[in-house]
Amino acid sequence: MCCLRQLFLVSLGVTAWALHESDVGMVDWNTKLIGVPHDSPHTAPVFHGDYVLAATNNNVLAALNATDGSIVWRSIYDAEDPIMAFSHHDNSVSSLSGPGGSTLRTYDLETGHLILEKQLHSPVDGRLHEPQNLGISLLRSTNPSLNSTAYLALTNGDSVTHLDETGDTLWTWNSPDQGSLVLYSHLIADPSTVYLVGLAKSFASYTLHVTTLSATTGELIASVNIPANIKDERSKFVAVSSQTGPTTTTCVNWLEDGALKAAVLTPDLKGQVMALPGVKYDRISDFGLSTNGQFLAIKEGGAAHVMHFDAQAYSLRPIWEFGDAAPSQVQSDSHFVGSLGRDGQPRVARVYWSNAHNKAIHQTLTINLSEGKASASGFAFPFQTFDHGVVRHVAFDGSSTGETHENTRTLLTTTTGSIQLWQHDKMQWVREEALASIQVAEFVELPEKKVVMSHAVMDEEGYFERLQRQLSDAKNLPQYLANFARRFATGSYATVTTSAASSSAEDTLTRDAFGFRQIIVAATPYGKLFGIDSSNGRVLWSRVLGLGWAAKVGGTIFPTKMFVTRTVSDLEGPQIVLVTQRRADNSLVDTVLFHVNALTGDDVREEHQSIPRDLLQGLDAVMGPLVDVFMLPNENRTIVMLDEYLQARLYPDTPSAQAEFESFVPSIHLALRTDVPGQRQILGHQLTLNLELSQFYVAYPTWSLSLPPKEEIRAIIPNTRGPVASIGKVLGNRMTLYKYLNPHLTLVLTSSPPSSTCGIYVLDVVKGSIIYHASVPAAGGVCDMQATLTENWLVYHYFDDEFSGTGESKGNRVVSVEFYEGDGPDDKTKSSELSSYSNKTLHISAYEQSFIMPHGITAISPTLTKFGVSMKDIIVANRKNSIQSIPRRLLNPRRPKHKPTSEEQEEMLVQYDAVLPDDARLVLSHNYEVANVRRIVTSPSLLESTSLVFVYGLDLFFTRIAPSGTFDVLSENFNKVQLVLTVAGLGIAIMVTKPMVRRKWLRERWY
Repeated sequence: MCCLRQLFLVSLGVTAWALHESDVGMVDWNTKLIGVPHDSPHTAPVFHGDYVLAATNNNVLAALNATDGSIVWRSIYDAEDPIMAFSHHDNSVSSLSGPGGSTLRTYDLETGHLILEKQLHSPVDGRLHEPQNLGISLLRSTNPSLNSTAYLALTNGDSVTHLDETGDTLWTWNSPDQGSLVLYSHLIADPSTVYLVGLAKSFASYTLHVTTLSATTGELIASVNIPANIKDERSKFVAVSSQTGPTTTTCVNWLEDGALKAAVLTPDLKGQVMALPGVKYDRISDFGLSTNGQFLAIKEGGAAHVMHFDAQAYSLRPIWEFGDAAPSQVQSDSHFVGSLGRDGQPRVARVYWSNAHNKAIHQTLTINLSEGKASASGFAFPFQTFDHGVVRHVAFDGSSTGETHENTRTLLTTTTGSIQLWQHDKMQWVREEALASIQVAEFVELPEKKVVMSHAVMDEEGYFERLQRQLSDAKNLPQYLANFARRFATGSYATVTTSAASSSAEDTLTRDAFGFRQIIVAATPYGKLFGIDSSNGRVLWSRVLGLGWAAKVGGTIFPTKMFVTRTVSDLEGPQIVLVTQRRADNSLVDTVLFHVNALTGDDVREEHQSIPRDLLQGLDAVMGPLVDVFMLPNENRTIVMLDEYLQARLYPDTPSAQAEFESFVPSIHLALRTDVPGQRQILGHQLTLNLELSQFYVAYPTWSLSLPPKEEIRAIIPNTRGPVASIGKVLGNRMTLYKYLNPHLTLVLTSSPPSSTCGIYVLDVVKGSIIYHASVPAAGGVCDMQATLTENWLVYHYFDDEFSGTGESKGNRVVSVEFYEGDGPDDKTKSSELSSYSNKTLHISAYEQSFIMPHGITAISPTLTKFGVSMKDIIVANRKNSIQSIPRRLLNPRRPKHKPTSEEQEEMLVQYDAVLPDDARLVLSHNYEVANVRRIVTSPSLLESTSLVFVYGLDLFFTRIAPSGTFDVLSENFNKVQLVLTVAGLGIAIMVTKPMVRRKWLRERWY
């Protein structure tokens, strides 16, 4: 058995195109990303020396090199373990993650190696707050006498844990009311006392509550309510501390009816509330200098005061006023951030957009506390708002400031998901982290490299103009002849492992010899559209999606579907249409289309492109949300959108498109879900026109499929369409199994929480017939299934945590199902041509087999080739962060469980083995880490043997695969010179022997 398995794997290595080490970086590429950083105070990006530390929306804690923006290290957290807070201290970074901050981890700053991991409480006991990191705080402190580090962690808003540097718990304190009345959010510590500050509920409002603990033992010192009248629980209060010698003094500040009030905290909490008279403030906030005694207060008129708490005088006063900080038609809202300079003095940076200068303005406030002085200076820098949106967050390296601004470093995070580091007025690097959240992506083929001239221009040419053009075209003839002679003599032709030459932005985008180089158009939820070169992963162009009328109130663009409406075969050139949902801040939802030239990113609907380009504005196609959208396979490639009233809207809405759509109406069948809780149904629909009800075609139900109670529909996945080269499978006995090629098959995935099961349905959407159904266990009550349906082949994956019989075990299961016509071989029903209303549509036979997968799967997709001749393999992304190919021969459900007979061997069937091999030769991603994959997109190349593969998730990965080998291209070691010499020798031999044969033939005729 073991020998057979090894022999089979060797045969796969011969027939399949494997990735060799020399091919890495030539035929594939990998882009590592971290995601868009959070902007909350506990998780926002910060500078630490020459590192930038950030926690991102993709649940990644990372360190970036501030010099070039490269990833020094990153730690990817599980989805159920969200990062709540992080802090840095000396040469380490610590984080709190999980519900309520359940887990503490510490990493080495330079290498990212995990130093410490400690669970503070069970994730099940974590409390949910809004925002989710409310009630969580992490402090690091150093004991100079012991030369050690200690941790203080506030979790769940009611528990404090003190740990030493090894993770051993020194003491723990829990709030007596367990967060029912008081929710602590701030943690401040000095060598002797730990201060907890939070909000306490009262009848009409909220009040401040402060508790002090002994830093040594954790014993309760005091716990009191501070008289305050805070209307909203989300209203910010700021706790600042200031150090004078070895003593640290803490002050709590809050707003009460516009008046700024403060209370100096002592261990026994005996003191008075003081107020700053004469000034009304709108809000206060911590901008990063709370441990140095400074915070920001915004006046009702818009001016911003930098407030300072003097620990010696127990006083609170403004030390600087930014008088023009209010947003207006001239300038945007301002971002304030504080940091300490090399001299230990505070620095405050203010960044805002100026419409008057059409640039971003950076102001730096330098404060000298010892002299009681402050000075401000600034500069403008050319931030490209049309390319990167609006600045969302600012991080400031105070140690980079000096007497001049030449070395001032600022890190910007924008609304489009880009991270930029600016040194003075020059951008040092940019990371497009929105690509870590791609929603939809498609391949677009590039045109050939040739001179294209329209027929109209050629018809208008005169004799001399045509002669001049032809002479100009002939200028490259000598070079062509020289290259042809060189290729003929040396045999140096393009090969499948030749990397496409990278081009600059000015070069014309053209395909390579085999069509491996294409454009990948990708849309992100951050309102940005990208064109990516598939040969190297470089961003060729990007466009910021405009909000239209919603720009006045604010909103978000969510990509839904992307369609390639024009290709290189069309005169208009490659084009795509992006279908999005625009959600305005006033709760209105509209459907917006963006029609884009795939080669340049230009708006197809605009006749004259503006230079520099403005925001890409879309077309408001439907005033409301979408139910479904699809593209007709007609000449116009019309996009059909079903609105919330099931009315069919067309794009482009032209007479020719309308006429073609009407011809397609009888063949359009849709499967839609109902959203009645507990009574889920799948309804089949067709389209009809009733002018008394609507001027549009309206979908009406034709059949219904009621699911069991409490069974929820997770996804409706259409059949992966592509060319079908073979309609059957010839067996070893010369009989034929004919594929069940029903074009109306649709895959439905369901979940049933009460019974902890998941459902897989294969439906005929014309009349709702169930072709296949299976129920599998839901591991931990969660249906984490991946499935794909192509031609007559269904493959799905799930995790089986049940013991269904003797010898069974938990594990990842991959099920392969093939559908064939009739009851067996040679039983042909012509399913591809058969009417769905015929009884023969259910006359099928299914072959099914289950396999054990070594690792879990996060995404699955079949390969796709130009004519469908090559064997289809399954591409999967596993939880080992690698991309793997599973040959179809391995997943053949007809693999015999006995020693193969001669007829089965003729079909190349091998004996069934329940475990799929974890063979490194089947790994497409080599040693790349491709994390948190959400989707795999495949596309054909010009070679029938080769399929292109693009993978996106947290990272991006591209490669190509030849499931049946590169049968249509000569191998690289093929001796072309020997072939040429052999043909030439045969030609010379024919020339020499031909006269001899003619004379011999003549003599035989005479004699």
